[in-house]
Amino acid sequence: METKRFEVVSAESNIDWTGKKVTGAHNGTIDIKAGELTLHNGKLSGGSFVIDTTSIKILDITDPDTNAQFAGHLFSEDFFAIENFPEATFVITNADHLQSDSYQITGDLTIKGITHEASFPGGVHVSGDRVTASGKILVDRTRYDMKFRSGNFFQNLGDTLIYNEFELEVKLTAFATL
Repeated sequence: METKRFEVVSAESNIDWTGKKVTGAHNGTIDIKAGELTLHNGKLSGGSFVIDTTSIKILDITDPDTNAQFAGHLFSEDFFAIENFPEATFVITNADHLQSDSYQITGDLTIKGITHEASFPGGVHVSGDRVTASGKILVDRTRYDMKFRSGNFFQNLGDTLIYNEFELEVKLTAFATL
């Protein structure tokens, strides 16, 4: 019975995000600030990672002024409130090994100081002292006090409605610590 800890390498880890609305979608990236994964007998058993919400980038809007305006809105109280909450976190509470490199990962996702459980299928590949992990987390933004243009809270939004769920495609690379 061996437990090994792996430190997440920020430069080799990131999140691709997608937010959808009636008229289309927006996408971009968010940096991983730090994290660790724990393996017990070669299987994922725990871990956590810190998301740098101040690093949110928008990739699909190429006009610099429009991009800056949208980023400013994502950073505002309507969405991530980065001035008060520059980080979000995910802490693994359970990792059910399904088969091969497949897991059902459950954990606590904290955004804007609000924590809710999230569960998603993920992949974890171990190669010597290197671990890569990935998974797509579907987040209901309204549970984290992001209600701007949500059909749950506002009526008659028409084509300005923003869907409640957004996707976080997480990719982590970690190396064994001594």
